[in-house]
Amino acid sequence: YLRIISYILVIASTVQLVEMLIRKLSPATFRAMGIYLPLITTNCAILGLALFQTNRGYNFIQAVVFALGAGAGFALALVLMAGVREKLDLASVPELAKGTAVALVVAGILSMSFMGFAGLGR
Repeated sequence: YLRIISYILVIASTVQLVEMLIRKLSPATFRAMGIYLPLITTNCAILGLALFQTNRGYNFIQAVVFALGAGAGFALALVLMAGVREKLDLASVPELAKGTAVALVVAGILSMSFMGFAGLGR
């Protein structure tokens, strides 16, 4: 179980490091590829999902249902986070908490709300 999490963390941190290096060493390349670098991190989530599914030993139908549910969950999380970030842009947030700090707090609260769905499949 921890192997999957460590794969995801290693890939995500490596992508972020490469992004910072490209931004610093070759700004022209960063402008050309900059929008696509975060997509590599998204691929990391897909890899984690695939590894998680194979460790569970699902048959074909169960794997398809699991993949569709996970895709719907990722899409829901992205839409909710985008909506909350847009609301935060319009809200009066203290200067100290603007940007990443408030985004992490909101992501934590959002993840706790999704934990309510954890027991539905049992």
